[in-house]
Order: sequence, then C-alpha cells, then structure tokens
Amino acid sequence: MPGANPSHMLLRNRAPQIVDPPAPAGAPYEHLSTASVAVVSWLAEAHIDFVLVGAFARRLRGEESASGPVAIVPAPYGRNLDRLVHALTALHARERTSVLAGVGGQGTGQPLKLKAEHLVGPRRLELSIGAHTLDVEGRPDGAPSYQALLYESVRMQVSAATAVEVAAPEDIEFYEHVHRTGVAPQISVARL
Repeated sequence: MPGANPSHMLLRNRAPQIVDPPAPAGAPYEHLSTASVAVVSWLAEAHIDFVLVGAFARRLRGEESASGPVAIVPAPYGRNLDRLVHALTALHARERTSVLAGVGGQGTGQPLKLKAEHLVGPRRLELSIGAHTLDVEGRPDGAPSYQALLYESVRMQVSAATAVEVAAPEDIEFYEHVHRTGVAPQISVARL
C-alpha cells in the first residue's frame, strides 16, 4: 500500500510517546497535574504493570497538598521490566540530579543505559523524561512484595482512558519513609 509505512519499520516495536496535554481527568480528579496524568497514561499505553506510590498516589487519595513526581513500583516479572526499559530508553530517560530538581528536574548527561536488573535493585531511580519526571522504586529491605502492594491497592480512574492501581496509604508511607531516611521503618513494642 502506498504511503502506509514508508520507513519499513515494524510499528508494533515502537514505544509510545508522552502526549501533552493528556485527556482531561475524570470528575473528582480535576486537581491533578496534567504532566503527572500524562506520565501515568504513557505507562499504561506502554502496557507497563505497576502500582502508584509517592506524591501522585497521595493526591489521588485526596491529599491535595502533595506534590512531586510520579513514583511507581513496577511488576517484577521479566516481560514487564523489559517493556519499561524499552519505553524509558525510547524516550531517552536520564537520571535527575538534586541540583536541577528545582529547575524542572531535567536530567543531565547521556541517556541511561538501563537493564531490567536496574529496576529491581534496592535503590530508587529518579528519572527525567524530557520535561516529565518519574521515580521507579527499588526493592529496599523490608519492602512489601509487588503482590502484597497490588492486593492492598485500589484501582482509580485518572483520565477517560486510564485507570491505575494506587497503593494503600501505609504502603505509600513506607516508600516515603525509605526515601526520607534511607531505611525501612521499624516497629518496636515496648512492654512496661
């Protein structure tokens, strides 16, 4: 067919692009950042399985003062991690630096050369994808399993075309605590 695919490249292997502005958020979610909704919609379009944690999850759960990047815990199985690596690589994801976080959080240096193993390590990857930000949570000691996160999560509609799993408040707080302190929260019982 003339003009159908002049580059002769298979289109099914192309990663989706982050589209700005995204479809409008549903009725109770007009307060959501359009950039965050765009990132979440992009992840869903790339068929990434994840649970939202962090500031955007807090906003979805009603904490309107929460601000920060979209933070996710990706499903740890191979194909999902490969899709996430492919999507991030296709959009030239870069690691954010704290110095530039106040200036839009732009990444510095060369695009990351990610592998699936990088996404399941113990540390959080703070990424910049153009003007958008995304944190991929690692697997710190004491972290709940992905299945436990998913079991306790709630599915929420963030746009007309996108619904996501949002972690339970205690799981969101777990990742926030690890990010603030570098260690998992400890519960101790004192007997008097």
